[in-house]
Amino acid sequence: MEPFSPPEPGFSAEKSSSVPQKKSHVLVGVTGSVAALKLPLLIAELLKIPGLEVKVVTTERAKHFYNAQEIPVTLYSDEDEWQTCVIRAWDLSKPLLFCPAMNTAMWEHPITAQQVEQLKGFGYTEIPCVVKKLMCGDEGRGAMAEVWTIVESVKRILEEQDLPMQS
Repeated sequence: MEPFSPPEPGFSAEKSSSVPQKKSHVLVGVTGSVAALKLPLLIAELLKIPGLEVKVVTTERAKHFYNAQEIPVTLYSDEDEWQTCVIRAWDLSKPLLFCPAMNTAMWEHPITAQQVEQLKGFGYTEIPCVVKKLMCGDEGRGAMAEVWTIVESVKRILEEQDLPMQS
């Protein structure tokens, strides 16, 4: 799960006044990890944040882990490597959150640490993976952060940007 985009001016359908309301956009990138099982719950929780528009870019392999009918937002398929292109074209002045998810052996490989540090060097924010028993049977670090952790991180970014947040 990856990119987060800052607000764009817009009009809230819930308000009858003509005062423009800030709208925030989140683009969730989903890869072929078993963590993609959490996508429906993540989207449902993100949609509870007022003024948030959510879209998803998903790899074909990720689609094996969730039912696309359960995703109530725009879903783009990554047949043309959109995720890579989106990240490479990302406006570095906008926040980008990334949530690693892999088995413990992959997480502990030195290349992973280098890649995570490189992403952080670009100014991207890591939502660290957690320790638990993984689907592959390994027990250790590598599981994607819990949905509530990701959602709280998005809320924190919105608050830091001084956007109106309602409970």
